[in-house]
Amino acid sequence: MTETQSAGHHTRREIMSQPEVWAAALDELDTHVDSLAALFHRHDYGAVYFTGCGSTYYLSLAAAAVFQQLTGIPAAGLPASELWHAPSALSRRLAPALLIAVSRSGETTETVRACERFRAEGRGHVMTLGCYPGRSLESQGDINLLFPSAQEESVAQTRAFSTLYLATTALALIAGGHRAQLAELARLPAVAQRLLSTYGDTAAAIGRDPAIDRFYFLGSGPVYGLACELSLKMKEMSLSHSEPFHAMEFRHGPRAMATAGACAVGLISGDRASQEHAVLEEVRSQGGRTFSLGDAGTDVAFASEVAAPLRNVLYLPVGQLVGLERALAKGLNPDRPENLVAYVTLQ
Repeated sequence: MTETQSAGHHTRREIMSQPEVWAAALDELDTHVDSLAALFHRHDYGAVYFTGCGSTYYLSLAAAAVFQQLTGIPAAGLPASELWHAPSALSRRLAPALLIAVSRSGETTETVRACERFRAEGRGHVMTLGCYPGRSLESQGDINLLFPSAQEESVAQTRAFSTLYLATTALALIAGGHRAQLAELARLPAVAQRLLSTYGDTAAAIGRDPAIDRFYFLGSGPVYGLACELSLKMKEMSLSHSEPFHAMEFRHGPRAMATAGACAVGLISGDRASQEHAVLEEVRSQGGRTFSLGDAGTDVAFASEVAAPLRNVLYLPVGQLVGLERALAKGLNPDRPENLVAYVTLQ
C-alpha cells in the first residue's frame, strides 16, 4: 500500500485536522449570528428538539443537555426514527417548537422523514445542520447551516461529529443571549491541537494494549452523549466490545464486569469530578484499567481555561484516537469498517 492508501489514513487525517476545521466552522457560524439571534428573539419556543441517527443521535443527547442548561428552554434529544414513527413523543403543550436535525450526509432517511412529519403536523420550525450542500435534508429546513470543511472520506464520523456538536454549543449561546461567550469557543482549536500533540502517544498505548479486551465509557450530564459517541467509535472502527454508562450509574451492576481486561474511560466533569474519580478508583481496585479525560487530576488534562459546558468538545479528539489505534492494532481499516455504510437510506 502507498501512504495515502494505508489503513486508517483518512481517519487519522480527519481526527488530526479537527482544530483547523473547528476554526473554519466558527468563522462560518459568525456570519449567521445576527439571523440566528433574531430567530430566537422572534419566536418564543416552548421546546427545542435535537434529532439524528447513530452518531448524530448521540450528538443530539449532548446538545440538548447543553442547550437547556444555557437557555432555560426545555430541550431533548431523540432518535429520528422515533420522531418519524412516534411523534407523540413531542408534547403539544410545548408548542411552538424548534426541531434541530443533524446529519453529516443530509441523506439519512429517518432524519428526513422526521422533519417531514414535524412540518406536516405543524409543530414549529425546522433547522438543519450538515456538511454537504444540495442534499435532501436542506429542503426541510427553515434555516440550514452547512459546514463543508468537516466533510469526511471515512465511514465513521470524527471531525464531522465534533464540528456539528461545536456548532450546537454556539447555537445554545446565541439562543440564550450569551453572544459575548462565543469568543470562548474560538480558544478551543488551539487547545485541541495541544491535546492531540501531547497525548497522541498516550492514546496509542491504551488503544494498542492487547491486555484490554473491553471498554466502558463513563460520562454524566451533558457529557453522557459524548461517552455514547466515543463508545460507538470504538465499536465501529475496531469491532471491540464497548459500552457507555452514566458514571455513577456504573456502580449499579455494570461495575461487576470491570475486572482484569477491562478499561473504564472516564469523561470527568468539573462539578462531579470527585465522585467520578471515585468510580474509577473502584474499577482499579477490581483489577481493571482506567483512562480519564477532563480538568486537573486526569490522564488527559484540558487546562483550557474554558468553562464547561463550552469546552466539552475537547473530550472527543483524544478519545477518537484510542478507537483508531485499537483498530490498527487489530489489523483493521477504520476508514472502511466492516458491515457499515456512511449513511442509511431506506426504500
